[in-house]
This record gives sequence, C-alpha cells and structure tokens, in this order.
Amino acid sequence: MGGADIAVVNDETALLINPAALGKLRDSFGTLIDPELEGNVKFSNIYLNSSFTQPFNLEKVKDALDVSRDTFYHAKGQTFPSFVTKNFGIGLFARQLMDAKMNTAGTSMTTYSLDDMALVMGFNFRLFDGRVKLGASGRFISRIEIDKDVDPAGPMDRGSHASEGAAMGTDVGLILTGPWAWLPTITAVARDVGGTNFTNGSGLRMTTTTRPTKVEQDYDVAIGLFPIHSTRSRSSFAFQYNQITAAGKAQDKSRFYHLGYELNLSDLIFLRAGMNQRYWTGGFEFASEHFQMQLASYGEDVGADGTAEEDRRYIFKIAFRF
Repeated sequence: MGGADIAVVNDETALLINPAALGKLRDSFGTLIDPELEGNVKFSNIYLNSSFTQPFNLEKVKDALDVSRDTFYHAKGQTFPSFVTKNFGIGLFARQLMDAKMNTAGTSMTTYSLDDMALVMGFNFRLFDGRVKLGASGRFISRIEIDKDVDPAGPMDRGSHASEGAAMGTDVGLILTGPWAWLPTITAVARDVGGTNFTNGSGLRMTTTTRPTKVEQDYDVAIGLFPIHSTRSRSSFAFQYNQITAAGKAQDKSRFYHLGYELNLSDLIFLRAGMNQRYWTGGFEFASEHFQMQLASYGEDVGADGTAEEDRRYIFKIAFRF
C-alpha cells in the first residue's frame, strides 16, 4: 500500500508500526515463523556478475560491488516471532540490512548497514466504544551499525567499521475513527519519543567505543477510509505523511508521501496498490487461518535531497501462525 500503513495495520506488526492498532485486533494469535526477504532489482545482476553467499557481509558485498561499480545494492532480511491479543502484544524482532554502492574508481564504497535485535512490548486503551485508541510500545534494542564511506583497500571486518550499542525506545500511537459508514480515520504516531540513544548496553554483541547514530523523535500522520462493499469484500484507502520534522527541513517533500489502496476479498486474498514517495507500488497476499504469503514491489528514492533516483525493490514474506 505504498507504505501507508499506520491507519490500516491490524496484525502483529502493529507493535512496530502503530501500537494503537492493537485495539483493532479481533483474535489472539502467535506468529512462529515469518521470514521476510527484500532485495532490489539490481541484486540479481550484481550476483550474476560475482556470486556470493552472505548478502550482509561487508567483505563479500565489497567483492561483488567491485565487479559492478556504480551500482546501488540493497538487501534486507527480518523476522518477528510474536504473540498478540486485543490491546496487547509482545515479540522478538531481528533485522539485517545492507545498502552499498562502489564508486566508479573503486576507491570508496558508501555503506549503510544495520543488524538489529529487539524485544518489543505494546498495549492499547480503547475509549468511547473504540472510536479512540491510544497505544504505546516499548522496545529494548541492540544495534550494530555501519554508516560511512568504506575504503575497499582497507580492512573489511565489521569490527573495523561498525558502531554498537543498546537503547530503550518508545512509540505512541493515536487512532480516531468516525462513527460513519466508511469509518473515516485520523491516525498519528510519535516515534522514538524523547529520542532513542544507543549509549546503554555496549559490548552486548561486539566490542567498540563508538555508538550508533541517535534516532531523533519524529511523527507520522495519516487519514484512512474503509468502505464495505459486501459481506465478502471491502476496501482500505490511506494517505500518509511520514517524519514531519525531517520533512520540514527537506527540499523534496514528496519523499515523505505515501498513498495506498487495498481490496480485501473474504479475508483470504488481498490486492494492494499505491505510491511510495513518487513511485508505484503493488502487492498480493494470500492469508488462511494459519498461513500467510505476501509478494510486493515498491520504488525507493535513494538520490540526494532534490535529486530523485529510483531503486526498485521486491519483497517476499511467509508466516505460520497458531
């Protein structure tokens, strides 16, 4: 749905996206296995030019990008085993991400890498028969980060470049729903309330004196509509504006726009389309009582502020629930 998610989320990912949406859950369920894999359209070309088996390993990626210079690389994998019930949830989140690009001369590799592990817990209060939902989630997160230009001729082990630390982070979400046919909804999420500063718990997973970049507090807002077409079909429309504070400082405001549409057929098949920033998105989901499969594609602007550059990405996810 083009990344327009805070008004429409209604599963365990509410813990990460909008804790107020825990109040929209109708059942209790746990997610055992839910791997999500993501890569950009250039990933396959880079791999075919120089194969590798460790997509988040700095040295292996460096060797491949040396063969495919001036080509943007993106890979992400994550999992989120969790248990959620109405107004409460808990989960263990793990993510690895690598964005990198070797310059034409082969003398520098712009690198952004994350290795996150987090324990997440959230709760929600329903007020006025659920028309007002106020939720909060807290997380203890251990992060290993690389955010720098790396010299390909130098050491490539993670210990030479990564920062490491742990932090407590908090998100607060609010959903206001009108008591009318299309359920008009206004949603806001305050992310990283007070800032998430990785100055605690250093040395949990590696030894270094540098700490990951502090994540400053910011806000996402959205509006949504949810028309019901029949007993077996309904739709969701949403427009979302992310990172209001950061957007106010940016030259290109379209980087923060998200627009999405979803058609729900019998809670079994979901068809999705939208706009992420200025680029089209599309997706499909099949969901049974205990199994879920998702496929999606979206475009991400990876250019400098004011200079658009699309990076087309593809996502595959499966989940098994009880």
